[in-house]
Amino acid sequence: MLALALLSAQAHAFEPFQIKDIRVEGIQRTEAGTVFSYLPVKVGETLTPERASEAIKALYATGFFKDVRLEANNEVLVVTVEERPGIASVDFSGMKEFPKDDMKKGLKELGLAEGRILDKSLLEKAEQELKRQYFNRGMYAVEVKATSTPLERNRVAVNFDVSEGEVAKIRTINIVGAKVFTEKQLLKLFNLSTPGWLTWWSKNDQYSKQKLSGDLETLRSHYLNQGYLEFNVESTQVSITPDKKDIYITININEGERYTVADYKFAGDLPVPEAELKKLVSLKVGDFFSREHLNESTKKIGDRLGNEGYAFSNVNAAPEIDKEKRTASFTFLVDPGRKVYVRRVNVTGNTRTKDEVVRREMRQMEGAWFAADKVNRSRERVERLGFFKETTVETPPVPGTTDQVDVNVNVTEQPTGNILLGAGFSSSEGLVLSGSISQNNLFGSGNRLSAQINSGSINKVYSLSFTNPYFTQDGISLGYDLYRRDVNTSRLNTVADYGTSTIGAGLRLGVPITELDTVNFGLAYEQVTLDLSATAPNVYHDYAAQYESACAAYNTACSSTTNSLRVETGWARDTRDSLMYPTKGTYQRAFIEAGTPLGDLNYYKLNYQYQWLRPLSRSVTLLLNGEIGIGGGYNDKEMPLFRNFFAGGIGSVRGFDSGTLGPKASNGTSTFSI
Repeated sequence: MLALALLSAQAHAFEPFQIKDIRVEGIQRTEAGTVFSYLPVKVGETLTPERASEAIKALYATGFFKDVRLEANNEVLVVTVEERPGIASVDFSGMKEFPKDDMKKGLKELGLAEGRILDKSLLEKAEQELKRQYFNRGMYAVEVKATSTPLERNRVAVNFDVSEGEVAKIRTINIVGAKVFTEKQLLKLFNLSTPGWLTWWSKNDQYSKQKLSGDLETLRSHYLNQGYLEFNVESTQVSITPDKKDIYITININEGERYTVADYKFAGDLPVPEAELKKLVSLKVGDFFSREHLNESTKKIGDRLGNEGYAFSNVNAAPEIDKEKRTASFTFLVDPGRKVYVRRVNVTGNTRTKDEVVRREMRQMEGAWFAADKVNRSRERVERLGFFKETTVETPPVPGTTDQVDVNVNVTEQPTGNILLGAGFSSSEGLVLSGSISQNNLFGSGNRLSAQINSGSINKVYSLSFTNPYFTQDGISLGYDLYRRDVNTSRLNTVADYGTSTIGAGLRLGVPITELDTVNFGLAYEQVTLDLSATAPNVYHDYAAQYESACAAYNTACSSTTNSLRVETGWARDTRDSLMYPTKGTYQRAFIEAGTPLGDLNYYKLNYQYQWLRPLSRSVTLLLNGEIGIGGGYNDKEMPLFRNFFAGGIGSVRGFDSGTLGPKASNGTSTFSI
């Protein structure tokens, strides 16, 4: 009332007059144009007491000024203001628990930051916010005091003096009313705990309201999954000692009776045969009730309806409880809603990758009925490209319609090319120089191009490779390879001494036959020069003598050159959830390699690989991998020695040196793997 009276006095101190000019006085930081923009009166208008009152209110509402006066001087409107001080700095003293920069960002969201106008009411809000942050860390003895120090040019320095105090620890957690399970068993389900060996790191001995709520929900889920349908948390008491150092938690529960599943049925509109829906129900008649199985069943039914185009279906399970028999029957109420189809598939976030690279991986088509499994599979295929670090898919309804949705695919691109230059030392290969350049998404087309140079004392590789994963619209891939590979095993003490120099060119085709299965075909021409030292085993000389008679002499160095036309075919089935970081699924690969009669090398190799992945926790996955292979020659030719299997080492069988498993041969002085 006093403020309104002052405004009225300031506004009624003159008679109405026509404004010939407006003059602003008292401003230091604020521009005069800013004041003019907020004034509701202009030059040439008649200023009445009512309009003057509106003008004063408008300027106060900006928050820039703590005092505003209007005066008339020879038909000139004089606006005199007193600015609120500006914040020159925001600092903290005594704060150790939080980074100061993070706190400044949080206060900026409240409106308290350097360069802004000081509103003293915000200081109290800032104090409370800082205390709340400390309370979340279990520091209930914290004290926060905000002060503002005047500076020149109508500015202030804001400082928060913090006395953090000690962290309050949970001394006891009592669960009252537990009969079926011991208190010790139930407390193992909790994140919160009393001080222990590792709580200095986990901070679980510090009370948090959010953590307690999560623990209570975990406790509820545990009982409901064991059949205790009537379980309830009656009350929760959290008390703190006067010195704010110790916290005591008491939880009162009512377990109720244990119920078994008597029956379940379906009601509502069933667009899918009931017999098929029953197969999706995890609840078993006669078993104890489990909320986890119930939720799993409703989700599976909803997903199944989604595969038929019912994107907005609703499935609820209504219980019928018989307290005398301690049984529960459930009715799955199915409301499929309207069947919807996809209007558009929209791709966003790709700045380098072409739209067609993403669209050709989509299994949900525009204009087709919506299918949840196809949408999920589309997202998985886009992720498996390896071009994006994040892929999200949303299916919002089309505004103004009841039977249409859009599929919005948003991607976040990541680098897909790399140039590597390296030098290293290996106990087996000595100094190794390597370099490679590759681009898995060439010009945003999805094509892959790579060139590699690797120089080591055992392996030297020079290769150029190109792959078009969509040579045809059906997804048939086409690849080309040019390479030279030199191998010298003289530095490997476990493998017999020989050297090869291979020059080759190859063509590859990949044909998808199902969503998960691919058949590969390959054709390659190779010229291989085999060099044998005088110390090479006799079996190596016997092999080389098929192509070079000079190699028939033992303990003599020789070389032979062969030309071969190699064919390859294979089958792969991949159900892994990710190509880069798989956590579940399987991978199978069967592979056949053979040298045709059109070349010098007539041999075959059959390989099979199986991988099995299962998550053990949110961060740990178990991987089991097995491989088996067999090979031999035909047309009276032997298996090429450089195509032999070599096992052992971290790449195949751990615990054995590289190449130490398999057949052995002697050169008279030493025994080697062949």
